[in-house]
Amino acid sequence: MADNYLENKFEALQLRREKEKKARQAAWKKRMDAYRKRLQEQAMAECPKEGPVCEDASKSREDNV
Repeated sequence: MADNYLENKFEALQLRREKEKKARQAAWKKRMDAYRKRLQEQAMAECPKEGPVCEDASKSREDNV
């Protein structure tokens, strides 16, 4: 009986850890998506029109990264 009890507790612990890990990953993805969106909006605010000057500036930024 004790072995079965411990096995059930261990399985419950593993499931709880897995759910927590998925929740952390989902929260991280949500934060990163919001950050990327904010960066994109900031880039559009700096250079609202698509033109050769804006394209050159974005290419130089990509090269520096």
